[in-house]
Amino acid sequence: MMSVKPLLPIALLSLAGLTACGGSDDVQVSAQTAVFSFGVSDAPVTEAAKVVVCFSGIELVGNDLQPQRFTLGSGQFTSEANDLCRTASGTVIPNTRGIDLLTLQGANSEALIRSAVVPAGQYGQLRLDIAEGSYVERLDGSRVSLRVPSNQLRLNGPVLSAGGNFNYTLEFDLRKALVDANPAGVSTPNNQNYLLKPTGLRLVDNSQVGHLQGNVAEGFLIDNQCPVNPADDRAAVAAVYLYAGASRPLADLSDNGGNKLYQPYASTAVFFKNDETRYHYSIGFVEAGSYTVAITCDLDDQPEAADDIVFITSKNITIEARQQPYQLDFAQGD
Repeated sequence: MMSVKPLLPIALLSLAGLTACGGSDDVQVSAQTAVFSFGVSDAPVTEAAKVVVCFSGIELVGNDLQPQRFTLGSGQFTSEANDLCRTASGTVIPNTRGIDLLTLQGANSEALIRSAVVPAGQYGQLRLDIAEGSYVERLDGSRVSLRVPSNQLRLNGPVLSAGGNFNYTLEFDLRKALVDANPAGVSTPNNQNYLLKPTGLRLVDNSQVGHLQGNVAEGFLIDNQCPVNPADDRAAVAAVYLYAGASRPLADLSDNGGNKLYQPYASTAVFFKNDETRYHYSIGFVEAGSYTVAITCDLDDQPEAADDIVFITSKNITIEARQQPYQLDFAQGD
């Protein structure tokens, strides 16, 4: 397929002063175009030290047009390529950018497309091409391949209205999306032990999201027989789940692979911040709304199985669209 890049210059019949809709730069656009930026973020998993994904291209598909394609490292709108993505023989794969998703937790993100001018309209799909070289590094230092089915992630595309400046983020909830394809340790072709699936991926408009973070008291963890003060601060001590709607009963809350009444909107792990002597969690890029926040000490939540997760307690929170994270703590006695 021919690579089609945005060809409409910013100076083309620009309408002065039309920005907003989530953008951060004063970019003028025409009555037929919009400005589009795109980045990635992550919620952590408990069994990995690194999750490196090799991005090679992004496409906006639909809108009665040829796909608007962006190849990383090949234009003014895209991030530079790096040398993290390599073949089995160690050769750097050109036009790829490897990103360790575990470095992008909470409200942190990394841009892949910056202020690209594209035709306005409704795009049916956003597609991410994933190159070979992606991998998971486990806590013990071992490294296994990470595969994406068909080497592409497909999501519902955005609506980019004329004259708007849009900033989108793809949030990887790895507790849902990262699947151990080889849980029994049986040898697989090319040692591909992990799959990255589109389940658990959220494409959100940054102008419509907020962020959540909080601390968990050590006394709370001890009282509920959770592990504390781990020797390896990459090891989780608890998990926090987010459910759409307030005051959801604990008995009706499902885990990531379960079938109870309420499915998690997102989930994350609680880690010990050794340098700050606190236990912390964060969930980024949450769509505005009311939520139930539940905490558990059960960490064995497989994304494709209904696990026996016992929630200790929950709290309500309302998230509004803003950059400053909301703070929700769990204290001893909660």
